[in-house]
Amino acid sequence: MTTSTTGTRITAVTPSTGASKRIPPVRERGPRITGRAALLVLIVAVLTVSYGSSLKAFLQQRSHIAELKEQIAEREASIQALEREKRRWSDPAFVAQEGHRRFGYVMPGETSYVVLDADGQPLESGATLHDPDEVVKEEPTAWWTTAWASVELAGNPPVDKNGAGKPPASEIDGTQE
Repeated sequence: MTTSTTGTRITAVTPSTGASKRIPPVRERGPRITGRAALLVLIVAVLTVSYGSSLKAFLQQRSHIAELKEQIAEREASIQALEREKRRWSDPAFVAQEGHRRFGYVMPGETSYVVLDADGQPLESGATLHDPDEVVKEEPTAWWTTAWASVELAGNPPVDKNGAGKPPASEIDGTQE
C-alpha cells in the first residue's frame, strides 16, 4: 500500500488492485486542556498563593525588625545622655553650682547677693558649668619647645616692614637707627 499526498488530500493505492481510495482529511485539533495540564495549573496556583503569603509575612517581619532597630538606637542614645548627666552629677563643682542655682545655697564663708531688676525680680546668672567631656583641653607645650623657638627667633629675626632691608642694630646707643 502506497500513499501520496497532494495538498490536503490523501490518497492511498492498494498494490493488488491498483485502485485508489480517498481518505478523508484529518482535522487539526485546537489546543485542548488535558487532565495533566489542569493539575499542573492547579499546583502552580497553590504554590503561588502559599509563597505569596510567605513573602508577605517575610516583608512584614523585615519592617518590624527595622522599627525595632530604630527603637534600640533611640534608647541607646537616651542611655548615653543619662550616663553623661550621671557623670555631671558626680562632679562636685556641678553639684555646688546646682545647689546655688536651684536653692540659693552658698559655701561656708561666702556671701550671697541677689541682683534685682527694675521690677524687683532677681536676675538670672549667666555663668554655668559645662560637661567635663565637652571642655576643650589644650595640650601643654614643653618648656624646651618654647625655649628653642626663642633661640631660632634670635638667629633669624623678622624683617621690619618700615625699614625693610636694613640690618638690625648691633649696638644700643640710644639713637633711632
